Amino acid sequence: MASPSRRLQTKPVITCLKSVLLTYTFVFWVSGIVLLAVGVWGRVSLAVYFSLLDEKATNVPFVLVGAGVVVVLLGTFGCFATCRGSTWMLKLYAMLLSLIFLIVLVAAVVGFVFRHEIKTNFESNLNLALKNYNVTADQHSEAVDTIQRTLRCCGVQNYSDWEKTDYFAQRGIPRSCCKSQDDCSVEDLRDPNKAKLKVFVDGCFFLVTSTMESKMSVVAGISFGIACFQLVGIILACCLSQYITNNQYEMV
Repeated sequence: MASPSRRLQTKPVITCLKSVLLTYTFVFWVSGIVLLAVGVWGRVSLAVYFSLLDEKATNVPFVLVGAGVVVVLLGTFGCFATCRGSTWMLKLYAMLLSLIFLIVLVAAVVGFVFRHEIKTNFESNLNLALKNYNVTADQHSEAVDTIQRTLRCCGVQNYSDWEKTDYFAQRGIPRSCCKSQDDCSVEDLRDPNKAKLKVFVDGCFFLVTSTMESKMSVVAGISFGIACFQLVGIILACCLSQYITNNQYEMV
């Protein structure tokens, strides 16, 4: 057993570590709430875009919600372990943080490696959605209309992609491509030469993928930041556990 003077000297260190770890855990807990919010927002607001991606991509919001729940629960456990000063709880907390650290890194690497596959998949699904486009407001047709209105684009590569579809032979280019709904008649939409002056000419694929690419570095930076942030928690939990073990100090 450590001498009373030694224990007295290390008590401020342990108290300081405890305070820092509690602060860290609170921030970590808040990040879980943020993940939950982003997941719910993505499920509600971006569902129409996910419908044009691979089926696995539609699970992204649910993954974020699940990750948020795990982080909130782990943050709660971390607060309890820190307040109790339990060495085995702190070690378990550090191990779970390490596991999440590895998962975040793997997810970031997988997303970066398969980014081109995601782009190719989106392009093929967007082409298929144009080919099967109809006015019955099915999920894919609604997604095409939403993307064209929101991004102010038309077709995949450009507006002329619609000329290859069955819908164009019947009704021309969809009204979701129109620059102005008040100045875009059916006759204009059926004539490619007139339509060029009335609709958005740029394709949607380039706009979507360029946005994805511009955000890729931001996503990578955030992932790296989260990973480094978890390393701080791992180190703090391990240090506090080691100090308590070495000095046989029980915290109330």
